[in-house]
Amino acid sequence: MINEKVIIAGFGGQGVMLMGQLLAYAANEQDLNTLWYPSYGPETRGGTANCSVTISDTPVNSPVISLADTIIVMNGPSLDKFEDKVKPGGKLFINSSIVDKKVSRDDIDVFYVPVNDMAVKLGNSRVANMVMLSAYLGKTELFENELILNLLRKSFGERKAHLIEVNEKALEEGRTFIAEYK
Repeated sequence: MINEKVIIAGFGGQGVMLMGQLLAYAANEQDLNTLWYPSYGPETRGGTANCSVTISDTPVNSPVISLADTIIVMNGPSLDKFEDKVKPGGKLFINSSIVDKKVSRDDIDVFYVPVNDMAVKLGNSRVANMVMLSAYLGKTELFENELILNLLRKSFGERKAHLIEVNEKALEEGRTFIAEYK
């Protein structure tokens, strides 16, 4: 049975909404029920942004997530805001490139993923979100990278087709990192 509730949060411009949309689109492609619910701060770039995604094999009736199975945070303020919303036994993914705070909870699995550093090594800092998304997918095994890439191809179209290769590398890096995570 699949019933995954995810909150993704960070600064505007970090690709938080795209990560959530891709999860929702991937769920649709797999004939799962899904709901994506965005929440923006007062600014688009630089302000805070988060989204909730529910993926289930049963109908999804509400966008509200009081306790999430997984929280993905791309910045410090998001960690401060959402750390307590991970349910016991859940997962917390932290962008350790810009968040140096350590989580003291011992009832959740915490993954410190240096996604910005990894993206810069790939030559494009803007793919940090894809590194994080694939780290999450590598741990949960919800969807394969190829499905995400196909969705990116559709989304990017011809105008941004040149970005597929670096996004593919970012997806590979995230999965590799999380597979070797201690």
